[in-house]
Amino acid sequence: MNNLKIIYLTNNFNSLELAEWLKKYGTVIDIRDRLTLEMVKVEKPDFIISYNYGFIITKDIIDYMDGKIYNLHISYLPWNRGASPNFWSFIDDTPKGVTIHQVDYGLDTGKILFQKKCFFDETKETFMSTYNTLQREIINLFKENWENIINQSYILKEQLGGGSYHKVNDLKEIKKKCPFVWTDNIDQYKKRYNNCVGKN
Repeated sequence: MNNLKIIYLTNNFNSLELAEWLKKYGTVIDIRDRLTLEMVKVEKPDFIISYNYGFIITKDIIDYMDGKIYNLHISYLPWNRGASPNFWSFIDDTPKGVTIHQVDYGLDTGKILFQKKCFFDETKETFMSTYNTLQREIINLFKENWENIINQSYILKEQLGGGSYHKVNDLKEIKKKCPFVWTDNIDQYKKRYNNCVGKN
């Protein structure tokens, strides 16, 4: 299909590469503000893709699109829903990876289309280097499965287990307890963090 209409939601320049790639399949409407049902009804998209988008997609839009809203999330769901998933996967020692899922009424709680686990050597990586790797992995996962997505030839999987969730304020709180920069070595920071919070 080369005549699709896609609404592409993002607030991050890291996501623009994928928006450009999608243009060979049709029209891409790049939206960086809050999406409304009126906007969706005007455009009548085949799909909505959300990737690094900072606004909640409302129930009326979800109902109108009937399962055709997909979010790209750089965590291995159900672990690390919400904000800064890469950072929390190391602090909480939870699985790392990337997930493409349907958008439902919760935050990063929708059924899973595709996901991939990722593994890192924390002694050699920084938070930034792992973030960049996960960005590449989620884009590759999306491209590899694009035909399945547009043909809806996938098996939806429920998110199993409780998983974890973090808010933007959680990161602010941890910075107060134990300041960090994204270029910090992960292993070294975790040792420092454990000292800060008295885990050692």
